[in-house]
Amino acid sequence: MPRRKRPRKSIEWQKADDIKKQVSELVEKLELSWIDVRRIYCVRSNHSTARAYARIWGMSRIWQETLGIPATYCIEVISEKYDHLPERKRAEILLHEIAHIPKNFSGALVPHSHNKGGFHDKLKLFLRAYKKS
Repeated sequence: MPRRKRPRKSIEWQKADDIKKQVSELVEKLELSWIDVRRIYCVRSNHSTARAYARIWGMSRIWQETLGIPATYCIEVISEKYDHLPERKRAEILLHEIAHIPKNFSGALVPHSHNKGGFHDKLKLFLRAYKKS
């Protein structure tokens, strides 16, 4: 008899004010002036099967224009993987997600490219500045 898969629970999202506060503090501490934290939303997900600890979602231009809203981002932390981590590691994960936001705050996302001055160089600068603070 074939083995039955256990039904998966649906992903649940909830507003994460604690994450929003930490993102705001990191942006202020590192003086990331191009980031408008008023247009960053933060959620915590439960029951996700994602391998990531966190993800960032951008509002693409077509949605911005169709809905008549400005560029917006959503940072999602995967509760089962993120919440038990030490504070420093959680901050590093949030900085990784913030590094995906381009300087023009357009709603697009900076990919994990290996170009000089690209994503990884930007992330290294953020992490170095965070460790000094």
